[in-house]
Amino acid sequence: MLPLGNIIKKHNIDFHSYADDTQLYISVEPNKTTALQSLTSCLSAVTHWMSNNFLKLNENKTELLLIGPKDKREALLPSLGNLNQYVREQVTSLGVILDSDLSLKPHINKVTKTAYFHLRNIAKVRPFLTKPDAEKLVHAFITSRLDYCNALFTGLPKKSIEKLQLIQNSAARLLTKTRKREHITPVLAELHWLPVSYRIDFKVLLLVFKAVNGLAPCYIVDALSSYTPARALRSADAGLLRIPDAPPKRIGESAFSYYAPNRWNALPQHIRKAESIDIFKRQLKTYLFNQAYT
Repeated sequence: MLPLGNIIKKHNIDFHSYADDTQLYISVEPNKTTALQSLTSCLSAVTHWMSNNFLKLNENKTELLLIGPKDKREALLPSLGNLNQYVREQVTSLGVILDSDLSLKPHINKVTKTAYFHLRNIAKVRPFLTKPDAEKLVHAFITSRLDYCNALFTGLPKKSIEKLQLIQNSAARLLTKTRKREHITPVLAELHWLPVSYRIDFKVLLLVFKAVNGLAPCYIVDALSSYTPARALRSADAGLLRIPDAPPKRIGESAFSYYAPNRWNALPQHIRKAESIDIFKRQLKTYLFNQAYT
């Protein structure tokens, strides 16, 4: 992947490379198409390099996703030229379905459909399983899907989070054989399961802890910065993060660079100053559990 990386860098395009996938990122306005020209030139250079090395770009798996307001997306289409053939309404990136509005509705719908499919299968064998064995199945087939890349769910509409919460509620009822008319909150507390919204915060705060301690990728570290008071204050050594003066446009308060510092600074100092990831995770779960159920 090194030669490809060098080619892409020459065209000043941001990218991520994976085992069998390379993603390019550009920011462009409908009336300023210089970035599009760079993208077209980059793809031509990549195709030429692959041809010289007896390789071929798989056009069937080449996809282009336009992210932004609908009017700007539509205004940009005429400028895409040959790239129009690759435009998709949604694409899958590392198992997450991304759409042009970044609503994640298609992804949540897929998670919901898959989770209930597995819940029905688990329900068929539940009478023959002990509770610990049934819980293992629930975590393997349900919880893992609710937690996968759930840091992306920050700022989503309450309705979207509620769809995921209903999945967790159904899993808890199946596991504990709780009837539908019985209140589910005490059951979740007894299982020591964090509600979905708190699981999202748990993942976000874990990413922040890793970033603060040099354990996260650079693109996450670069999104955060330490808070430095103008004069000597106790807060200078409190492990706080600087909160941007205003949330980014469109994305608003759900942006990681805005949402994460707010949640991090609200934590007790002893949690922010945890000596290891294991200690941090244990203390953080206890803290969020108390917030959820007390």
